[in-house]
Amino acid sequence: MSLSSDAPNTQNSATTMGLEALRLERHDGHSSDYAALSPYSSQGNFAADKPSVAPHSFWRESLALVEQCVPFGRRKVQSGDRVYLCGESFETLYLIHWGLCKLMNLAPDGREQPADVLFKGEWLGFDGIPCGRHACSAIALESGELWTIRYDALLQASAKEPMVMRVVLAAISAQLARNRDAMLSMGTLTADARVADFLLHWAQSLAERGLRTDQINVHMTRADIGHYLGLTLESISRALSRLARCGVIEFNEKGRREISIPNLAALSDFIQSSTEPASPVLH
Repeated sequence: MSLSSDAPNTQNSATTMGLEALRLERHDGHSSDYAALSPYSSQGNFAADKPSVAPHSFWRESLALVEQCVPFGRRKVQSGDRVYLCGESFETLYLIHWGLCKLMNLAPDGREQPADVLFKGEWLGFDGIPCGRHACSAIALESGELWTIRYDALLQASAKEPMVMRVVLAAISAQLARNRDAMLSMGTLTADARVADFLLHWAQSLAERGLRTDQINVHMTRADIGHYLGLTLESISRALSRLARCGVIEFNEKGRREISIPNLAALSDFIQSSTEPASPVLH
């Protein structure tokens, strides 16, 4: 049994203020923390960046502080490599130096669900801190390099340089905020808007790292995207087709996994125009 939300719901209209406004509000709340961390950033004050960029995830500070203050190793990964598995003993955190990874939740009966997508400068392994074992699996979505950081070494470095722990806590908070945004999307947006919001977050994350956003390669199957967004495979296919017909995305001629986004503002406007909250429908 899965949840789908193709049918709009006319209730709870107060929630239709839009995800982008909430994100900008949360971004403003991070500005004071960023002011303290900015000496470790090589790109200046993020608060001055254009609002089309996603809320700050402290990825630059994470890379800079770890490189300066924390002993770490390097691990090369290829697409499909398991960084760690659900249930494994936790000793190490991973910082993405370059590449792309996803987190996968695992149900007792073996079902998997994508839980998050993480980009350059973001952390893997926070799920292992509370119980000493990883609560999910981490998988590389493309070739890349991870910085491996022993948790005890991180704590020791934090005792010498408190800013290290501050940036780690900021990164944890940013991941929690992103998860709240995902839950809000699932509860208040139509299927089309959910898919558009997923693509917008992906493009914004690339833009924040200085990468091109007009053409992106979504390193996830449509089934995985559906599981992540709480939609059926058919709903994902229909939503992508409708977004293409509306002109906010375009498919690459060589394959429908490569998507062009001509204008991020137009994609954001499409989400804002979807003012009717979604109602889950059981299949």
